Amino acid sequence: MSENTSYKAGFATLIGRPNVGKSTLMNCLIGQKIAITSNKPQTTRNKIQTVYTSEEGQIVFLDTPGIHKAKNKLGNYMVSVAQRTLSEVDVILWLVEPTTFIGAGERHIIEQLHKTKTPVILVINKIDTVKTEDVLASIETYRKEYDFAEIVPVSAMKANNTKELIKCIMKYLPYGPAFYDEDTITDQPMRQIVAELIREKALRLLAEEIPHGIAVTIESMKYRQHIVDIEATIVCERDSHKGIIIGKGGSMLKMIGSKARPEIEDLLEMQANLQLWVKVKKDWRDSDLLLKNFGYNEKDILN
Repeated sequence: MSENTSYKAGFATLIGRPNVGKSTLMNCLIGQKIAITSNKPQTTRNKIQTVYTSEEGQIVFLDTPGIHKAKNKLGNYMVSVAQRTLSEVDVILWLVEPTTFIGAGERHIIEQLHKTKTPVILVINKIDTVKTEDVLASIETYRKEYDFAEIVPVSAMKANNTKELIKCIMKYLPYGPAFYDEDTITDQPMRQIVAELIREKALRLLAEEIPHGIAVTIESMKYRQHIVDIEATIVCERDSHKGIIIGKGGSMLKMIGSKARPEIEDLLEMQANLQLWVKVKKDWRDSDLLLKNFGYNEKDILN
């Protein structure tokens, strides 16, 4: 497939403010859940790479953390990841919601885009939540702010107009062989995806003040004939949070495990025996050593 002289292959990054649907869109485009989603901002912390392959070409998607005002070292890391990818890709997808209000967060992203020569496709997401005239008004508002290569309205949740988006992305990719074989969906290690699936369930089940302060580490994954034994630790910042995560009689921890297990089994295509533990690491989000231990390594941004 990749030996075809008309074949295209390149990199596209998804940027945008937190919670605009970047991970949902990427999962939709590749047809499989790799990036976790929740209704809480800053769900994505690392640069997640996934692969879309067709007869026409291959798109390597980079889902980045939302660009936001950082409040700690973890926040600085996340913003750095998002900003550095802008110059490393062939095309940028900027996701926004269908509104005519351009706030400080969007203005900040526009400033970052003016610093790069990479083509930018404006993707107006969540069009299923508003009327057509509202989408048109949003297009007119953003068109005045930046010279976009394309403007494509979509609904990531309902997969509306996503095929048109793929066509638009292909226009801006160089001709060349595929980077990955056609069966590859992501370069993420399975341990990392499993850890993220557990963190997603915790994000969805826990109270507002806790999720930003948790990380998940996989202590071990041991494969037997038809089952994988997984031991994972949910790390939090306060002793009071530990009690909430465990819940009365271990009820919350059991619920997190029961929600995560089916998706882990679907991912690994085998039965999973999941054991969860909770540890307190005070202020880990401001510790260089702990950030590195939990996989948030500044050096990885450039890889």
